Amino acid sequence: MNKWLAMFGAFVILALAAGCARLPYDTMAVEEQERLLVTLQQEVAPAGYAHPVQVTAADAAAILRGFSVRPQRALPLRWYAEDNPPKPLFREDEISLLAPALSRALRLAGPDERVRFELRAPGLNSAASRDVTVGWVAVREPYWYVTVEQVHAQAPLRKSDQYDYNFPTPPPLPDSFLLYFEPGRYWGADRSGTARGLDYRAFLKSAIVPTGGTAR
Repeated sequence: MNKWLAMFGAFVILALAAGCARLPYDTMAVEEQERLLVTLQQEVAPAGYAHPVQVTAADAAAILRGFSVRPQRALPLRWYAEDNPPKPLFREDEISLLAPALSRALRLAGPDERVRFELRAPGLNSAASRDVTVGWVAVREPYWYVTVEQVHAQAPLRKSDQYDYNFPTPPPLPDSFLLYFEPGRYWGADRSGTARGLDYRAFLKSAIVPTGGTAR
């Protein structure tokens, strides 16, 4: 009996520890408006990013235009998903909002801070929800990393159900996505081999950027 009690106690402790796991937290709002929120987030462990990074808004826009995305699905749904080509991650109006804010945020970020973004638009039911695309950006030279958590997800405007004040309305959970970049030769495994990143310096040297120069 004591053995089983000890095992049960250990299980409870592990469950509580997992439930109390720390998550990155906001340290500064760089841009906050109706359609966009950009914040700096402190990582819970040393990240060793190359921040602060000087990237012009035009360069950031050129980078954002290259990304496309599609949901990552488990088998057998994956077979059907692969028949659908990836879609651009950002619309042009979203890029015009996000690129200048990313440029400012990367200049302000520290080596253990990442840049979180949340693009907002009216939802399918504009009175109760809004359309959100959420993710974060970080740079470890020469790689630009993007992680996407939600793409045009329907997020509730209220924290409680409109029909029951005490009933919480949960936000959409992070989803899994496959990211692509064109030209594909600049997108691949980084030097550690554990993550995919964009060799953004090489890309910007080859890209035709409408305004502003390549960050040096």
